[in-house]
Parts: sequence; structure tokens; C-alpha cells
Amino acid sequence: MRRSLFTRLLLVSVLVALCSVAATAWLAARTATVAVQQQQGRALAEDTRIYNELLGYAAVHPSWEGVDALVDELARSTGRRITLTGQDRKPIAGTDPATQPSAVVDPLAVDLALVPGAGPDRIDPRAVGPYRLPQGELDRLTGKADEVLYCVRGRTQSGEVLTRPNGHPYVDSRFPASNSSCGGDALEAATPTEQAALDQLDAVVDACLKRKNLPPVTVDATFHWKGQTEPAPVPAEVPAQADDSVQSCVTTGRREQLAPFVAPAALLFVANPPASATFGFDLSAGNQARVAGVAGLVLLLTVVATVLVGRRLVRPLRALTDAARSLQDGDMTARVAVTGRDEVARLGAAFNEMSASREKYEELRKTMVSDVAHELRTPLSNIRAWLEGTQDGLVDRDEALVASLLEETLLLQHIVDDLQDLSLADAGKLRLRKEDVRLADVLAQVAVAHAARAHAVGVELRVRSAEVDVVADPKRVRQIVDNLVGNALRHTGRGGVVTVVARREGDLAVVEVADTGTGIAEEDLPRVFERFWRAEKSRNRDAGGSGLGLAIVRDLVEAHGGTVGVVSALGQGSTFTLRLPVRG
Repeated sequence: MRRSLFTRLLLVSVLVALCSVAATAWLAARTATVAVQQQQGRALAEDTRIYNELLGYAAVHPSWEGVDALVDELARSTGRRITLTGQDRKPIAGTDPATQPSAVVDPLAVDLALVPGAGPDRIDPRAVGPYRLPQGELDRLTGKADEVLYCVRGRTQSGEVLTRPNGHPYVDSRFPASNSSCGGDALEAATPTEQAALDQLDAVVDACLKRKNLPPVTVDATFHWKGQTEPAPVPAEVPAQADDSVQSCVTTGRREQLAPFVAPAALLFVANPPASATFGFDLSAGNQARVAGVAGLVLLLTVVATVLVGRRLVRPLRALTDAARSLQDGDMTARVAVTGRDEVARLGAAFNEMSASREKYEELRKTMVSDVAHELRTPLSNIRAWLEGTQDGLVDRDEALVASLLEETLLLQHIVDDLQDLSLADAGKLRLRKEDVRLADVLAQVAVAHAARAHAVGVELRVRSAEVDVVADPKRVRQIVDNLVGNALRHTGRGGVVTVVARREGDLAVVEVADTGTGIAEEDLPRVFERFWRAEKSRNRDAGGSGLGLAIVRDLVEAHGGTVGVVSALGQGSTFTLRLPVRG
């Protein structure tokens, strides 16, 4: 399998190299002529782009200050030498002007050869100057446009919102009449900003027309005009022979109005970089030999690189395979060396984590089997001894014998029940019948249940609780607190105190079970909730219980969505704290 992977990698790399060389050669021969033809078209497109970008800059800036960055970016992206100078040829951007300028950049007199779509007035539509709408008017018009569009689409199933260069939105529809019926006329009306600029333009145009002995006109937001007579409110058409004169005045007025808002006219010089050395290419025998040599070199490098990379890839995979087989044979200590941060290294790290986890769980399994056998051996041995003594006539068959056997049987039943609870928790099948539970009632029941035992061992049991409700299984909550209190009484000497407190902290109900008993060593605290663990190394059941109570407490608390922890010190007692979500 390892050789198969290596061989496949090598074959694929060689095949890719051959295909790449062949495709490159074919494309080079196929596109040589096309590339020459495209070069001229690309140069023209680049010239147009350069001119249009600079024209757009001039249309929205009152000066050429700061244009250097745009010129540098255009030079980098097109590979052309670009210089911008004033009409007096003083450099604005760039320092190497050609003899003849390529174009004049003037947003008020666009070069129709480079921008065929420019209007008859040759004014760049991006030059809006005083017609640019402030944000407040834009917001109002945008909202109105949305309303009109909604209405138009509801009637005609068509229409879209378009925007004029100054930001003024309008609704374009195949049915203009629907625009008017939906309030589109109000949207088309000039805003205060536009009207102020149009009034200024009207004054300049009317002065021009007056010098030509022509009647005044009114220019609208689209820079179309119509005549008017005084004082009649109904517009009158200007004589047709005066159209050219009126258009000239409107164009002149617009240029005069926009001049302070655009950059002054500048000369644009665009030149190709110094010609680089070129060489001819044909399919002669010599060139074919060169192509074959380059192809062979590429193929050789591909094979060498593939061999090196393949061996580097296969080596850790082989180590992983050997380690996996060792793990399968029972060697739980099998690990692989991990170097680097690539995918194979992450795979090795994941294998090591899996191996370590499996080793840990195997140790836990062995330990648990040993602990279960140990826990069951003692009561079974006692029952066997009593029964054998009875059978041999050494022990009388009386109530004391029955009570002793019953006590050992109950102990066995308790251990089996605990193991059953843990098994259900591990399998995620622990059933909880949740309902509203008052912790004060639970703590009162626990106090009554343990009062006799506390009195017998000489320990004072104190219980106090605030009004805290939780949504939980009341039986399981009682079991949790019973285990903690029983554990505290078991490890508290005569004259000691066990305190059970319930309170609320934010969204959590907190129950603390504190004792003044023997305490737990600091190094043992992480193992407190492990199964079959006891603080007493002798594993005396009378002092330490079955070793399952705290493990059950942890699983039950976690099943309720809570947490449990412990703080303890040798000779000073222990405090177990559990937190459960409150009712809400």
C-alpha cells in the first residue's frame, strides 16, 4: 500500500508535468499572433481608462492636489509612463512628459474621441458641483423612491430605482403614466439644493440670452430648457432658429457654474516604457530542440521533487501504521514522533491523543473491575461464613443471624443500585422526572432522616434555607443531599458540626454541605468524585462507605445541568457546594 501511494503520486506528478509542458507549448504557438493583435487594442483601452480615471478625479475635485497616488496606481496597473502637467507644462504628477500630449483632461470639455458617449455639451456628467445633494435630501428622496417603486411594481410588475450623477434617485418604468399616478412627479421635482443651483444657472443663462436679444428660459434638473414670457405663467416655446444660441448659453452657463468645483484643464502624457529586448520564435529545429530540452528539465525536476516529497509523506504514515498495529496487539503505550504542523503532524498528534485516552480508559476499566470485585467480596464472604457456620452447627439459626445476613444483603443491594445509577448516567439513560422543588422542603426531610444518626455519633446537624425553587427530580435532589450529608456525618467526629445551607445566587440555587471533620488532603481533591475512591487508604467500608456516593452525586448534578465542587483542608473539614439552575 505504501509503494502504491508513492507510485501513484509519482505517476500523477509526471503526467501533470507532461500535460503542462505540452499545453504551454501549444498555447504559446497558438496565441503568438493573437497577442500581437491584442496589444494594440489593449493599449487603446488602457489609454481610454487612464483618461477616464483622471477625468473622473478632476470632475469631483476642485484641484489636482493629491492626484499623485492615482497616477502612480494607473502607471503600475497599465505599465505605462504617465505624466500630468498644467497648460503651462509645469508638472502636476510625474516628471517625464513626452513631446506631444496624448489628451487634454478637462471635465468641462471632454475629448469625444476617448469618450464617445459624452453629451453634446462635452461636460462630464460626474461634474455636479453645487447640484450634489446633501445627506438629508438623499435620505428623504431615497425613502420616497422606495414608496413610488413599490406602488409602480404593484401596478405594472416593472420598474427600478436609478440615480442621477448628483445622487438624485428616480423611478424608471416602462409605463411612465404609472409613475405620475404613484407620486413620481414629486420625486422628479428639484430639491432645495438643486433649485438653488438651477436658479443661479438661470440667471447666468438669461444674462447670456439678453446679450443675444433672446427671451429668458428656464432650465430643469436634467438641463433641458423651455422658454417663458412675462408675465404670462404659461411657458412659450423659443423660436426654433434660436435653439443653438440657447443651447450655447446653457452650456456656457453650466461651465461657468461648475468651474470652481472641478480641477483646471491639464495635459496628459502617456508613453510606453522603454522597449525590452525581444527575440523571434519559430518552430525551427533549433527551437524545437530547446523546447524538448526545457520539457525534459521540467520533467526531471518534477520527478526529483515528487520523490523527495513522497518519501517525506510516506515516512510518518509508515510510522503511524506500525504504531496502530502495536496498539491493536495490546501495546497501549504505542506513540509516534510528531514534527511540524502540517496535516500529517496533526494526524500523528490525534493518534497519540487517542492512544493515551485508550490507555487511560483501559487503566480505569481494570481499576473499576478490581474495585467492584473488592467491594462485593466482603459482604459475600460474610454471608458465606454465616451460612457455612449455620450449616456446620456452629451458629444458631436465630433472629440475630437473620438480621446479620439481611444487613449484608442490603449492603450488596446498595452497591448494585449505585452501580446501576452510574451505568445509566454513563449511557445517558438516567431518567429525571422534573418538577418544581422547594429546597427548603428537601433540606427539612434530610434533617429529619439523619437526625437520629447525627445524635448517635454526637454530631450537631444544622440546616437553614432561603426560599429557593428549582426545576428538578425531587427524588434525585434528595439523593444528592442525602449522600453529601451522610458523607459529612461519616467523616465528622463526636462534638463536630455539619451545616447544610441553601441560598440563591443570581440564576443559580446553591446548596452547601460543610463539616468540621477530618478533611481531605490537597493532592487528593482532584480524585474525590472518582468511583471507589476513599480518603482512607485502608478502604475500611465502615469509615469510607462504598466509594460510589460522590461519583453518583457528580453524575446526578450534571444530569440536572448543574455543577458540584469541594473545598477542604486536612483537620479543618470539607465544604461541598452544588449549583443548580433556579426555576426562573
